[in-house]
Amino acid sequence: MPSVHLLDYVAGNVRSLVNAINKVGYDVEWIKFPEEVRNAEILILPGVGHFGHCLSQLSSGGFLEPIKEHIDSGKRFMGICVGLQALFEGSEEDPQIPGLGVIPSRLRKFDDTSKSVPHIGWNSAKTSNSEGSEASNIYGLREESKYYYVHSYAAPYEPGVLEKQGWSVATAHYGEEKFIGAIARGNVFATQFHPEKSGQAGLRTIRAFLDGELSQKQEPSLPSSARRDGLTRRVIACLDVRTNDQGDLVVTKGDQYDVREKSGVSSGGQVRNLGKPVDMARKYYEQGADEVTFLNITSFRNCPLQDLPMLEILRRTSETVFVPLTIGGGIREMTDTDGTQISALDVAKMYFQSGADKVSIGSDAVIAAEEYYQNGKKLSGKTAIEQISKAYGNQAVVVSVDPKRVYVSGPGATNHHTIKTRFPDANGQDTCWYQCTIKGGREMRDLDVRQLVQAVEAMGAGEILLNCIDKDGSNSGFDLELIQDVKDAIKIPVIASSGAGKPAHFEEVFANTTTDAALGAGMFHRGEFTVDDVKNHLVEKGFLVRRPEKE
Repeated sequence: MPSVHLLDYVAGNVRSLVNAINKVGYDVEWIKFPEEVRNAEILILPGVGHFGHCLSQLSSGGFLEPIKEHIDSGKRFMGICVGLQALFEGSEEDPQIPGLGVIPSRLRKFDDTSKSVPHIGWNSAKTSNSEGSEASNIYGLREESKYYYVHSYAAPYEPGVLEKQGWSVATAHYGEEKFIGAIARGNVFATQFHPEKSGQAGLRTIRAFLDGELSQKQEPSLPSSARRDGLTRRVIACLDVRTNDQGDLVVTKGDQYDVREKSGVSSGGQVRNLGKPVDMARKYYEQGADEVTFLNITSFRNCPLQDLPMLEILRRTSETVFVPLTIGGGIREMTDTDGTQISALDVAKMYFQSGADKVSIGSDAVIAAEEYYQNGKKLSGKTAIEQISKAYGNQAVVVSVDPKRVYVSGPGATNHHTIKTRFPDANGQDTCWYQCTIKGGREMRDLDVRQLVQAVEAMGAGEILLNCIDKDGSNSGFDLELIQDVKDAIKIPVIASSGAGKPAHFEEVFANTTTDAALGAGMFHRGEFTVDDVKNHLVEKGFLVRRPEKE
């Protein structure tokens, strides 16, 4: 098996990239020291997170000059995400840190006045000349395909400027902004998107680059209706994972977080078993899920950290599932079974190394938000959110929110932010606020949902997974009032969760709120509907979605 060299500088989830490279028929050799770069014929620089952190790591490790020499020698080089950004002269993200300067341009932050930032999701990579030129299909890129992006900074596209210097450029739109999604010239190829997380479309691109096939003239694999440009609506499959009474790890689902059967034994019945996590994740990937989220609802208190069952689930899932994986539950500072103190950052690192792309923080985020307000809205720098986002970028940190409605007589009856609801309670009260909870909804806190999401956004969270205890397991649709209220309060993306029972509920949330994504669980697990059913319905209603491609 031919070899590819990968530069290891602590770049988040590289396991999926290794799996993708193996999948297309190549082996991976790691470069850990600068002098080893000269041994590489094909060098890949992956990257997540902060531009300045990435370039500083490369500089302090002595890698910058060897990388430049590799590129100047004519040997093949591929940069991914921040690996692409490193090729530019610099970035607004850290103006004092220079890039490699291979591409004479600088990166800017997306305008967040009218859209969520980071830019997270599936978008296009269309070449500037798509009328049959040799550049129209650089390394397997297709006009109708969608690729997975996750970034806050991008290189603005200026028509013809880089093309005059011999570069082939593929672009994407985010709102009114047009930016570089991929770029190639000679021995250099780089993508702002993550090909290893872009399903079959991404695997095709990796294979084409490694095989040296700059241009592939192939028939489109998707119908013309799928060739619309822009960011798609994300449909996410969520799997609640825990051990059952027999000690087996299962996917489960309940009503308002009660996952036991309602009949069976007097104590409440057996844990509801809906399937095996790895098998179900693969099924949803094949159906077209844009992301898969695992929520660990078992603490595994007596298990050594290195042997956490969720680590093995991630390792096995990432071998066959090439879309983003999020893991939630247990991302906090903890004490190992041998008494060793483990930081939240180190716990997250283990999950990233096992195949996770994002970590989801729940109860600890509520406690951190309370301390944030107690300290006069001052950041401590010590919270899990701050530590992980600083090391891996805010796009790697999701905060899972579990609010519950509290009805009051009017806005003056509480110090918390209220809304006027279209759904009064039994007493006719039409004012409510959303109270945050911890410990799986079992403990209420004196914090409203707006306070929480604004606090964690300030700490560096990149996305909100917005649950709703009142809607969980109801199959009655999402809480649209809650979702839009949270969207109006922050600029980072929001994933709508809790309540989906049929495809029309996804249409409803996308049509009536500005949510960035929507998540389903029980309706998929029970086999009532598939992810493909949801996407077919959305397409019929005029929404842009990603369709899975065949090998």
